[in-house]
Amino acid sequence: MIDAEIDMGEGNAGFVLGDGEVAVLLIHGLTGTPTELRRVAVGLAKAGHTVYVPTLAGHCGGNADLQATGWRDWYESARNTFVGVRRKHRKVYVGGLSMGAVLSMYLAAEHPGQIEGLLLYSTTLRYDGWSINKLAFLTPLLMKIPFGVHLCSFEEKPPYGIKNERLRAIVERQMKEGQSSQAGLLTMEGVTVRELHRLNAVVKKRMPSITTPALVLHSIEDDITSRWNADYVERTLGGPVTKVLLDDCYHMITVDLQYRRVVELSADFIERGVTQPVAMADTPSLETRQLA
Repeated sequence: MIDAEIDMGEGNAGFVLGDGEVAVLLIHGLTGTPTELRRVAVGLAKAGHTVYVPTLAGHCGGNADLQATGWRDWYESARNTFVGVRRKHRKVYVGGLSMGAVLSMYLAAEHPGQIEGLLLYSTTLRYDGWSINKLAFLTPLLMKIPFGVHLCSFEEKPPYGIKNERLRAIVERQMKEGQSSQAGLLTMEGVTVRELHRLNAVVKKRMPSITTPALVLHSIEDDITSRWNADYVERTLGGPVTKVLLDDCYHMITVDLQYRRVVELSADFIERGVTQPVAMADTPSLETRQLA
């Protein structure tokens, strides 16, 4: 049941699973939905934690709803949930997928000492995966031109961040049928991308000051954001980082072929943090592994 005192965002897409003492707040990605985090949430709830997955402002509706919001609105949605969760739980972990990972870092920057650890899945600081148009790097320049932002429109294209062909077909059908509360939006307007760039710029400046321990999970086959993003997080965050590179999956690692491994690694990271908080905080650099 959803605690009435905790803000889970607009609509009824957000959810709470589990009843453990340790809380995990998971934040979905840009144009995404809480559904993309359900498999991981179920796994972490089974591991004994209470998992909160809210809906960000402007999401789970149409493009007009999303364009009416900006990154500060998305952050405020996550912050509102965090504040409620923090009142109820002494230990809180925060994580997210893609842009949700970036918002997680900003939460840690804004609330130092209040977050036990970060779960950063497919962090998106720049779109540079193998499926992205090679001219995408020009997007920030185009948006600086008067009215340039209104000339941009981006459409999701196969493989939609999913290597699992069966799941990919389901998600594609849902997006094309307009089931945005389940599969997210098929298109993204330039004004929305501009907001993501603004968020990323702010977070990059704050990253060295973030000392919260972090688990960074990224696919070596990520079609949307290359491993550069994970490497950048590893070398820029001010706290200890555990980076694990996954194979046999694309961008949506929380639902794709390796989602069970994501659950396993996340649960282990939380368990180590709960039982050995001092050791983790004092460790300057944790292991980096590639799963083959």
